[in-house]
Amino acid sequence: MNKTIAIAGLGWLGQPLAYHLATLGYTVKGSVTSVEKATMLQKNGFEAFPVEISESGIEGEIKALLNQADCLILMIPPGIRKNTGADYVLKMVHLLEAIKKSSVSKIILVSSTSVYDDSQGKVTEKNKPRPKTIAGKQLRQVEELFFNSEELQTTIVRFGGLIGGSRQPAKYLAGRKDLADGNAPVNLIHREDCIAILVEILKQDAFGKVFNAVNPKHPKKADYYIQKTKELGLEPPTFAESSMDEVYKQVDSENLKLILNYSFKTSI
Repeated sequence: MNKTIAIAGLGWLGQPLAYHLATLGYTVKGSVTSVEKATMLQKNGFEAFPVEISESGIEGEIKALLNQADCLILMIPPGIRKNTGADYVLKMVHLLEAIKKSSVSKIILVSSTSVYDDSQGKVTEKNKPRPKTIAGKQLRQVEELFFNSEELQTTIVRFGGLIGGSRQPAKYLAGRKDLADGNAPVNLIHREDCIAILVEILKQDAFGKVFNAVNPKHPKKADYYIQKTKELGLEPPTFAESSMDEVYKQVDSENLKLILNYSFKTSI
């Protein structure tokens, strides 16, 4: 059966995901935040609709995006910055109400490992998130909002730091001095694995689940970024000394293997 997948957020991850799903035989459509972006994507063969979600409601072609879609992959970032007062939860409440009026019955909610606090140390899906940052708290509220909705089957995917394509954080750390948290383990995932995991959820109809999606290798931040900058021919950063007894989060997954039988394909 040809399933129709809607992707809210045709960006760095959403666009290559849409291309890949189309090659697998899915009908795919998605949203961007402006008419200009939608027009550009339409010229490149995407069925794209302008949709802007704010605290006051939704503008744009939300009905066209959701119409006849079986599943919505929701990858709209919180966009929360210090002291902006942005209310991500209220935005998603508006979106949830629109979804309930549509044909969509299944949701993949792309969340983040920022729902876990550093003080939690090593965590898997069995550990309840205890976020302390504003962004982490709002993400957690949105997770619960969708996961507890009786009308929808929602799977939550908590991605680690995203790398791949032109996105390599080492570029932005090159040459910087006395960076903090050098002993912290990295919690990263390559875009190719992000796409493969989302596809497996669809293929296996794995809804009503929670997945921590992070590469199982966790080198120390200092070791990793010094090595990566050297590989890129850039000046390595330096890290301030930190106490060996500091606690940092390390996010792992039991459910990727247990439920999806997923093995990571791309090295960080």
